[in-house]
Amino acid sequence: MRSRIRGGVLLAGMAAAAIAVAGCGSSNTSATSAAPAFCSSLTTLKSSVKALPTTDIIKNGTNALKTATDTVVKNANAVVDAAKHDFSNETAAITTSVDALQKTAKDLQQNATPAMAAQAVGNVGAVATAVKNFASSASSKCD
Repeated sequence: MRSRIRGGVLLAGMAAAAIAVAGCGSSNTSATSAAPAFCSSLTTLKSSVKALPTTDIIKNGTNALKTATDTVVKNANAVVDAAKHDFSNETAAITTSVDALQKTAKDLQQNATPAMAAQAVGNVGAVATAVKNFASSASSKCD
Protein backbone atom coordinates (compact mmCIF):
# COMPACT_ATOMS: atom_id res chain seq x y z
CA MET A 1 0.00 0.00 0.00
CA ARG A 2 2.78 2.45 0.88
CA SER A 3 4.45 1.67 -2.45
CA ARG A 4 1.28 2.68 -4.31
CA ILE A 5 1.08 5.95 -2.38
CA ARG A 6 4.74 6.76 -3.05
CA GLY A 7 4.30 5.88 -6.72
CA GLY A 8 1.20 8.05 -6.96
CA VAL A 9 2.97 11.00 -5.36
CA LEU A 10 5.94 10.54 -7.68
CA LEU A 11 3.72 10.39 -10.76
CA ALA A 12 1.75 13.47 -9.70
CA GLY A 13 4.90 15.48 -9.14
CA MET A 14 6.41 14.39 -12.42
CA ALA A 15 3.19 15.30 -14.24
CA ALA A 16 3.32 18.83 -12.82
CA ALA A 17 6.93 19.20 -13.95
CA ALA A 18 6.19 17.97 -17.44
CA ILE A 19 3.27 20.38 -17.76
CA ALA A 20 5.78 23.18 -17.20
CA VAL A 21 7.83 21.90 -20.15
CA ALA A 22 4.74 21.61 -22.31
CA GLY A 23 4.24 25.34 -22.03
CA CYS A 24 7.75 26.27 -23.09
CA GLY A 25 9.04 27.27 -26.48
CA SER A 26 7.11 28.32 -29.51
CA SER A 27 4.06 26.64 -30.92
CA ASN A 28 5.98 26.13 -34.16
CA THR A 29 7.54 22.72 -33.64
CA SER A 30 9.04 22.39 -37.08
CA ALA A 31 12.49 23.84 -37.44
CA THR A 32 13.29 25.64 -40.67
CA SER A 33 16.25 24.58 -42.75
CA ALA A 34 18.20 27.57 -41.40
CA ALA A 35 17.57 26.59 -37.78
CA PRO A 36 20.49 25.19 -35.79
CA ALA A 37 20.65 21.44 -35.19
CA PHE A 38 19.75 21.85 -31.53
CA CYS A 39 16.23 23.00 -32.46
CA SER A 40 15.11 19.55 -33.56
CA SER A 41 17.04 17.99 -30.66
CA LEU A 42 15.18 20.33 -28.30
CA THR A 43 11.83 19.13 -29.62
CA THR A 44 12.89 15.54 -28.93
CA LEU A 45 14.15 16.46 -25.46
CA LYS A 46 10.90 18.20 -24.55
CA SER A 47 8.95 15.13 -25.65
CA SER A 48 11.07 12.83 -23.49
CA VAL A 49 10.68 15.10 -20.45
CA LYS A 50 6.91 15.23 -21.00
CA ALA A 51 6.88 11.41 -21.13
CA LEU A 52 8.37 11.02 -17.65
CA PRO A 53 4.99 11.25 -15.87
CA THR A 54 3.60 8.44 -18.01
CA THR A 55 6.21 6.11 -16.54
CA ASP A 56 4.09 3.73 -14.48
CA ILE A 57 6.50 2.86 -11.69
CA ILE A 58 3.75 1.17 -9.71
CA LYS A 59 3.11 -1.30 -12.51
CA ASN A 60 6.58 -1.47 -14.06
CA GLY A 61 8.83 -0.74 -11.08
CA THR A 62 11.69 1.68 -10.74
CA ASN A 63 13.40 0.23 -13.82
CA ALA A 64 10.76 2.03 -15.90
CA LEU A 65 11.81 5.36 -14.40
CA LYS A 66 15.46 4.52 -15.04
CA THR A 67 14.69 3.72 -18.69
CA ALA A 68 12.72 6.95 -19.15
CA THR A 69 15.51 8.89 -17.46
CA ASP A 70 18.10 7.30 -19.74
CA THR A 71 16.09 8.58 -22.73
CA VAL A 72 16.04 12.09 -21.26
CA VAL A 73 19.81 11.88 -20.66
CA LYS A 74 20.46 10.84 -24.26
CA ASN A 75 18.24 13.62 -25.64
CA ALA A 76 19.69 16.22 -23.27
CA ASN A 77 23.21 15.30 -24.34
CA ALA A 78 22.24 15.89 -27.98
CA VAL A 79 20.95 19.38 -27.15
CA VAL A 80 23.92 20.24 -24.94
CA ASP A 81 26.47 19.02 -27.48
CA ALA A 82 24.86 21.08 -30.26
CA ALA A 83 24.18 24.24 -28.27
CA LYS A 84 26.82 24.55 -25.53
CA HIS A 85 28.86 27.15 -27.41
CA ASP A 86 25.87 29.42 -28.00
CA PHE A 87 24.09 28.83 -24.68
CA SER A 88 26.70 27.78 -22.15
CA ASN A 89 24.77 28.77 -19.01
CA GLU A 90 21.52 27.17 -20.13
CA THR A 91 23.16 23.96 -21.29
CA ALA A 92 25.13 23.75 -18.03
CA ALA A 93 21.82 23.94 -16.16
CA ILE A 94 20.40 21.14 -18.30
CA THR A 95 23.47 18.98 -17.65
CA THR A 96 23.39 19.58 -13.90
CA SER A 97 19.69 18.85 -13.56
CA VAL A 98 19.79 15.76 -15.78
CA ASP A 99 22.80 14.39 -13.90
CA ALA A 100 20.91 14.77 -10.62
CA LEU A 101 17.83 13.04 -12.06
CA GLN A 102 19.94 10.19 -13.41
CA LYS A 103 21.58 9.67 -10.00
CA THR A 104 18.24 9.73 -8.19
CA ALA A 105 16.69 7.24 -10.64
CA LYS A 106 19.62 4.91 -10.07
CA ASP A 107 19.38 5.36 -6.29
CA LEU A 108 15.62 4.64 -6.40
CA GLN A 109 16.35 1.29 -8.00
CA GLN A 110 18.49 0.36 -5.02
CA ASN A 111 16.44 1.89 -2.21
CA ALA A 112 12.97 3.25 -2.94
CA THR A 113 11.97 5.46 -0.02
CA PRO A 114 9.47 8.32 0.25
CA ALA A 115 12.37 10.77 0.58
CA MET A 116 13.99 9.40 -2.57
CA ALA A 117 10.67 9.61 -4.44
CA ALA A 118 10.31 13.23 -3.37
CA GLN A 119 13.83 13.91 -4.54
CA ALA A 120 12.99 12.38 -7.93
CA VAL A 121 9.99 14.70 -8.25
CA GLY A 122 12.20 17.68 -7.47
CA ASN A 123 14.78 16.51 -9.99
CA VAL A 124 12.16 16.15 -12.72
CA GLY A 125 11.02 19.68 -11.92
CA ALA A 126 14.59 20.97 -12.18
CA VAL A 127 15.03 19.27 -15.58
CA ALA A 128 11.73 20.74 -16.78
CA THR A 129 12.79 24.21 -15.64
CA ALA A 130 16.23 23.94 -17.25
CA VAL A 131 14.71 22.79 -20.54
CA LYS A 132 12.08 25.53 -20.39
CA ASN A 133 14.74 28.18 -19.76
CA PHE A 134 16.88 26.88 -22.62
CA ALA A 135 13.87 26.83 -24.96
CA SER A 136 13.07 30.41 -24.02
CA SER A 137 16.65 31.56 -24.65
CA ALA A 138 16.92 29.64 -27.91
CA SER A 139 13.49 30.54 -29.24
CA SER A 140 14.78 33.33 -31.50
CA LYS A 141 17.08 30.83 -33.26
CA CYS A 142 14.50 28.05 -33.51
CA ASP A 143 11.44 30.02 -34.65
